[in-house]
Amino acid sequence: MPEDPQTATPPVQGERWPQNERRVLIAGVGNLLRRDDGFGVEVARRLLAHPPALPGVAVTIIETGIGGMHLVQELLSGYDALVVIDAVECGAAPGTLFLLESERADTASWSAETRRDFFADTHYAEPSHALALAEAVGVLPARVLIVGCQVATIDDLIQGLTPAVARAVEAVIPRLPRIVTDLLNEQPTAPVPLS
Repeated sequence: MPEDPQTATPPVQGERWPQNERRVLIAGVGNLLRRDDGFGVEVARRLLAHPPALPGVAVTIIETGIGGMHLVQELLSGYDALVVIDAVECGAAPGTLFLLESERADTASWSAETRRDFFADTHYAEPSHALALAEAVGVLPARVLIVGCQVATIDDLIQGLTPAVARAVEAVIPRLPRIVTDLLNEQPTAPVPLS
C-alpha cells in the first residue's frame, strides 16, 4: 500500500538519489548568441524536455550557457561521472560529433600567483576553466567526457544553429544513453568522431 504523503518519512536533506544508483551529470554549455556555439545548450534543452531513462543511473541534466560557476556548484552535489556537451573546433566537417576525454588540470603544481590569477575570474565561460576549478575543490568526477560537435561558424550576435550542427543535435540525443553507459562501465574513450 502506498505511503500517505502526509505521514511519509521525509527524505534526508541533501539526499537526491537512492544509494544504489550511480549519478551522472549531463551539462550543455555554450552561447546561443554565437550561432553554432549554442550546440550544447540546444542538446540540454531537448534532453530536459525528454530525459533519458537508464536503469540504475540517476541522470541530472543542466544547461549552463556560459556560466561555468553553475556547473561547479552542481558538481558539489556529488556525481560519479560528468558529460559535457559543447561546440568544438577540430578541423572536421561541420556537424561531426566527437567523444573527447577531458584533460585534468594539475592545479596543485601551479604557483600561488598562477592559481590566484586563474581563479580570480569568476565567470568561467570556458568549460575547461570550470573543470579546473571543480578539480581544485575536489568535486570533479573521476570520469569526465566531452561530447563535442564541430562548428561551421561562431559569429557574434547571430542566433540559430547552422543546418549541419542542427542535424548533429538530432543525431547525438539517441546516442547519449549508450555514451553514459560506456562511461560508467569505464570503457576506454578515444578522441574519435562519433559520426
